[in-house]
Amino acid sequence: MSTENPTGATPLASPVPSPCVSLCKMNRDSGYCEGCMRTIDEIVQWSGATDDFKRAVWADLPRREQLIDFE
Repeated sequence: MSTENPTGATPLASPVPSPCVSLCKMNRDSGYCEGCMRTIDEIVQWSGATDDFKRAVWADLPRREQLIDFE
């Protein structure tokens, strides 16, 4: 699974793109969406969040991806 942005924009761009890949499935064990690796709270806050908040989420996505056992 990859958290690459389908638009090709980098998370350093402004405005910071969403990591959403239109695969919305929450993982019960981790609490992360299996498509974008964000929590429900992060998804809800995204549109009003600061670029710093969004970049912090992007920076943590690789670590989160390691926590999910994709079946």
